[in-house]
Amino acid sequence: MENRKKQVTYGMVGGDLKALIGECHRKAIALDPRAKLVCGCFSAIDELNDECAEAYHVDKSRVYYDAAEMAKKEAGKIDFVSICTPNFVHYSVAKEFLENGINVVCEKPLTLKPAEAEELARIAKEKNLLFAVDYCYSGYVMCKVMKQMIARGDIGDIISINADYMEGCFLPLLLEKEQVNTRIWRTDPKYSGISNTCADDGTHVEHLVHYVTGLKVRRLLATADTFGKKLDLNDNIILEYENGAHGAYWFSQVACGSPNEINLRIYGTKGSLEWHQTHPDEVRFARAGEAAQILYRSGDGIDVPAGKLGRIPYGHPEGYYIAIANVYRNFISAILKRCNNEPLTDDDLDFPNVDTGVSGVKFFYAVIESAKNDSRWVEIK
Repeated sequence: MENRKKQVTYGMVGGDLKALIGECHRKAIALDPRAKLVCGCFSAIDELNDECAEAYHVDKSRVYYDAAEMAKKEAGKIDFVSICTPNFVHYSVAKEFLENGINVVCEKPLTLKPAEAEELARIAKEKNLLFAVDYCYSGYVMCKVMKQMIARGDIGDIISINADYMEGCFLPLLLEKEQVNTRIWRTDPKYSGISNTCADDGTHVEHLVHYVTGLKVRRLLATADTFGKKLDLNDNIILEYENGAHGAYWFSQVACGSPNEINLRIYGTKGSLEWHQTHPDEVRFARAGEAAQILYRSGDGIDVPAGKLGRIPYGHPEGYYIAIANVYRNFISAILKRCNNEPLTDDDLDFPNVDTGVSGVKFFYAVIESAKNDSRWVEIK
């Protein structure tokens, strides 16, 4: 037991000083003393890359200007890499690190094409590597509470699901006669593939619903509004799940006044559950024939194991950084257990994995295919 590994080292691709999501990953990982940042290829701009060495306390000899070189030279030295780049780089970078035997955490969507996502899943499984995808909202404690309540049968058989992800970040784009803001890479097919809003936001909902309910989407029909721009900015979807139940999703990045809202409502034969990302520590739980109640993270009335996963006492809010940190907490635990030849439990593997990433890519492909074909039903295989 004296030689038991207690800390992991990791590197980052992307995540320079001006990167929003990369900063979220780095700060979330920093909440776990078992992980240390030791190397990186932080930016395609050399000056920004160099600045990160000093700011992140990384030895300059381990700051790279090419991700492939980093993967080769750090093979056998780091325990995992965190990939926080724009979408079009995910596939090539993740493949390099997998082929060099390094565990991977990657931002979503996993890739731009289903075949690429499936290839990454195949390599990860062949090499027996851990691979997480940052569908971070499943990291919220109350989403885990809902998952366990549903599995226990608290709301009975699921009969309907309603979910949305709304924000207004691209509303100014609608006022442009031409798409002149080339700085917004998410709206450019060269960097985002066939979808913007569904790939960026919608796949979060697709994963969260599956995570909480256990249900997979069998088929869907959709509309995707581009408003004359290059990619979708507003999506409406009707879905049929494998149990025969139906659902409705709305994803929008042109919803005026909406601040990254995710709203999830799940209805069953015995009750319902409702969760809002803007109030992530609360779940509205209603049983048939009884008054609804509000369950609070770390509060009374939660009698499933996930109720004990809160990091701070009841009444002190947890947030987005914690949700990401919870994904990394389980991922780091899994790496350490593997290094120490300890068996992995379902709790250790409670993070969005590479199959989750594959599912997300197939989902947004089906949405865009349906929208382009007069909203016809599209089966997801």
